[in-house]
Amino acid sequence: MSKLPLMGAGYIWQELSVGQKLRTFKRTITETDIINFVSVTGMLETIFIDITFEHGAMKGRPAPGALTYTLIEGFVMQGMVQGTGLALLEVHKKVLAPVMAGDTIWAEIEVTGIKPTSKNNRAVVTSRIDVKNQNGLDVMTYTAVRLLAGERHG
Repeated sequence: MSKLPLMGAGYIWQELSVGQKLRTFKRTITETDIINFVSVTGMLETIFIDITFEHGAMKGRPAPGALTYTLIEGFVMQGMVQGTGLALLEVHKKVLAPVMAGDTIWAEIEVTGIKPTSKNNRAVVTSRIDVKNQNGLDVMTYTAVRLLAGERHG
């Protein structure tokens, strides 16, 4: 097998350090994203499907917090844990502000803990993910605890 670096491979736990910060790409939330997400998940709440609904807490087309979270997790999967993430163990999440159709989201990730396991060259890695919109406003924050693989061999 070739010794060339694998493109798109996530970080092994030894490549991370407590205090290390990373940033995701940005993604604009569209009406189509919202409709597809609420349809596939069954989150057919009036505030997500009826733009004329007048009794909601906000005007316009809000995105479900679950959509915001999963889009950011997609970036984390593609950029940080692709092929090295073994399990998502815990998530603690707080929604801070609404995300609306047309908003652009991205996240800053800070590694806050690394605890090697006693076997199989793995570690439990904790990170804080701060999701922001196009204005730099924090819209969500969450802590994720993941099991990551260690040194690659072969």
